[in-house]
Amino acid sequence: MKRFLLIIAGALSIHTVSAQLKTTTVCKAFEVDILEGTINDLNTQSTISEVKAGFPCFTNAVDETGGKGCGGVFYKDRDISFYTERGYVEIGEKFKGKISLPLLGSNRNATFKWLGFPKIKDVNWDAFQTRYGILILYYTKAGKIYKLQMSHFNTDSIRLCE
Repeated sequence: MKRFLLIIAGALSIHTVSAQLKTTTVCKAFEVDILEGTINDLNTQSTISEVKAGFPCFTNAVDETGGKGCGGVFYKDRDISFYTERGYVEIGEKFKGKISLPLLGSNRNATFKWLGFPKIKDVNWDAFQTRYGILILYYTKAGKIYKLQMSHFNTDSIRLCE
């Protein structure tokens, strides 16, 4: 009987030890260059596989559908989304990473010293022409930036996801 209990105890301890060995995907910090339109080594034209390889800690990925959907790679816990199918990157107010210009949370009037005048101006957003395409800034009712989108498309051809 003692031998039987010893065998069961040994089997349970081996099972417990192997269950503790799990790898954690490590993701490097996001570094966004607003003026160049890059996120580390990626840009708004990067493919799903390039984004996944560069930042393997994504929370969700949606396959592309040939231009009709909103496929991409999403990092909800870091508030950044790569809409690869539509060719843009969206960064929200809870973004965890570095941004070359302190846009998020800043006042609408503070952007002109870095970006100049917008190509298209709306009550809730401004669209700026950039070297790589377009930068769209979204504002709260108080005039603070809470979201930005970078795209290689221009104002006439960009298609955003809802």
